[in-house]
Amino acid sequence: QVQLVESGGGLVQPGGSLILSCAASGIDFSIYGMTWYRQAPGKQREFVGTINTRSRPYYKDSVKGRFTISRDNAKNTVSLQMNSLKPEDTAVYYCNVANTPYWGQGTQVTVSS
Repeated sequence: QVQLVESGGGLVQPGGSLILSCAASGIDFSIYGMTWYRQAPGKQREFVGTINTRSRPYYKDSVKGRFTISRDNAKNTVSLQMNSLKPEDTAVYYCNVANTPYWGQGTQVTVSS
């Protein structure tokens, strides 16, 4: 059974940082790309960034230079380092095994003073 568990969300002030983690089990983690999405209140879920099997990341334009995705195949985890956070980054963040129906439960990130 595939399971993805996100952690690390919370409340942070504008300009602050958070690190989200996603722990995967039940899959051969190293052969899959991993993707982060987010969904703000009243909006559709949107792509944030992805990391391929060679650990090459790709990002949504609005987070380039602020967010960093990394993966640890030994620990079956993917991380999202978020710096210089803005109120518009407020959303529930989800990890996804790329091109599969496997999703985590989401973790709330709130950027507010």
